[in-house]
Amino acid sequence: MTDDRRKKAPTRKNPTFAISILIVVVVMLVIGTLFFNAIRDKREYERENPPDAASATVPAVVPAAPATGASQ
Repeated sequence: MTDDRRKKAPTRKNPTFAISILIVVVVMLVIGTLFFNAIRDKREYERENPPDAASATVPAVVPAAPATGASQ
């Protein structure tokens, strides 16, 4: 008989769980906003300040100097 009362008793929700979910969502929105602003500002900066032509002609791979010395 006591088991029936426990099953029918209204259960209260834990407000701590809802608050923790809210905090996680807010933190993720803030991080997403920071990434969005950083990417947008980077593209805007690159549009206003295009890279120099001289830096584009520099070879990406520079040949290494030949190994000399007494290492055997």
